[in-house]
Amino acid sequence: MLFALICKDKPGSLQVRLDTRPEHIAFLEGLNGDKRLAFAGPFLDADGKPNGSLVVVEAPDLAGAETLSAADPYAKAGLFESVEIRQWNWTFNKPAAS
Repeated sequence: MLFALICKDKPGSLQVRLDTRPEHIAFLEGLNGDKRLAFAGPFLDADGKPNGSLVVVEAPDLAGAETLSAADPYAKAGLFESVEIRQWNWTFNKPAAS
């Protein structure tokens, strides 16, 4: 099942995000290679700078999604002020299964 990880950065933490980005990208590439990543990208503030993340992952249950979320290098670096994990149903514009 799909889970949306809705992550809000701590105020003033842009440098942590920038410093940790290569490890975060490698983590997402690993999830993608394992076919556990549906999609991902940053939220942006009014100036167009990243201030959070939306990551949608495939996990067997909430505990699995929580484990994936905690393994993200951004989470390990303490970037996030909050992370909301919600089960999600992709209804419209879902790419065809390959």
